[in-house]
Amino acid sequence: MRKRRPTEEFSLSFLDVICCGFGAVILLLMITKTVQPQIIEASTVNLQGKVADLQTQVFEIRGETRILNRDLNARQEQLSALRERIAILQGQLASTRSRHDSLQVNASTSDVIAEQLAIARQSLSAEQKRLQSQQQQAKNNYIGGIPVDSEYIIFVIDTSGSMFYYAWERVLREIESVLSIYPEVKGIQVMNDMGDYMFSRYRGQWIPDTAARRTAIIQNLRNWNVFSNSSPVEGITQAIRSFYDGKKRISIYVFGDDFTGNSISQVLNTVDRLNRDSGDQRLIRIHAVGFPVLYSQAPAQQNTAHRFAALMREMTYRNGGTFVGLNDYRP
Repeated sequence: MRKRRPTEEFSLSFLDVICCGFGAVILLLMITKTVQPQIIEASTVNLQGKVADLQTQVFEIRGETRILNRDLNARQEQLSALRERIAILQGQLASTRSRHDSLQVNASTSDVIAEQLAIARQSLSAEQKRLQSQQQQAKNNYIGGIPVDSEYIIFVIDTSGSMFYYAWERVLREIESVLSIYPEVKGIQVMNDMGDYMFSRYRGQWIPDTAARRTAIIQNLRNWNVFSNSSPVEGITQAIRSFYDGKKRISIYVFGDDFTGNSISQVLNTVDRLNRDSGDQRLIRIHAVGFPVLYSQAPAQQNTAHRFAALMREMTYRNGGTFVGLNDYRP
C-alpha cells in the first residue's frame, strides 16, 4: 500500500483563510472611515484661540455695559430735573389759579373799558348814521380810537415762553375784550406768530362766529403753548396771504411782547408789499397790543421789547390800525 503524506500544520488553505480575513478587516476599516485624524496639539491650539476670542468679547461687552450704565444714569438725572421742573410749574399753576379764584367780582379795568366801548358803539343814533351816509363819509366806526368796522377778525398771538408763562391770563382777558367789541362777526381765525393755526381743521378757512365757538377759542387758548420765535412777521404775512378778499372787511390783532427779528424796516417793507393794492390802499387793517413782560427785567434785557413797540407802532399806523401798549402784563 501507498503511504499517505503526513498532514502539515500550516497548509496553503489555512494561509488563504488568514489573508482573506485580514483583507476583509482592512476593507471594513477603509469603508467606515468618516473623519480625518486630528492632531491633539493642533486641537489644543484652536481651543485656546477660541477661548481668547471669547474673553475679548466678554471684555468688550463689559465696556459697553459700563457705557450704557453711564448713559442710563445721565438719563435718570435728566428725568429727575424734568420732574422737578414739572413740580415747579404745577406749583405756579396752582398759585395762578388761586389768585384767579380769589379775585373779587368787581370788573377789572379792561372789562370796564370794554363794556364802555360796547355801550359807546351801540349808542350811535340813527341820525348820526344818516348824516354819515349823506356826507359819504367812510363807514369806519371807532371805539377808543380803534376802528371796529371789520366783519372778519384774525388773532396773531405770540406763544413764546415769556408770554405763556407770565402774561397768558392777561392775554385771555384782552382777547375776550376784543371779542366783546365785536358782538357779531362773519368769521374768526386764531394763529400764532409763526402762522400755525390753533384749530388745524379750519386751516385756511374762517371759524363760524357763535357763542360756543368763542367759548371754545378761550378754552383752547388756556393750554396753547406752541413754538414761537417772538417775531410776528410770519403770522401776519400768512394771515394776509390766506384770508385777504376784496369783498371782505378784515382786521388782524397782533398780541406780543418782543421782537427778535433782524430788521424792523425789512418787516415793514414786506407787509407793505403784501397789504396794499395797485392804488396804494391797505387791504387788511392791522392792530396790535403790547404786553410789558420784559420791562420787569433788567434794562439790558428790554431791547427786544422796545423793538416790538417801535415795529408795531409804525406797522399799525401804515395799515390803518391802532397800537395799544398795556401798562401791566398781569391780570
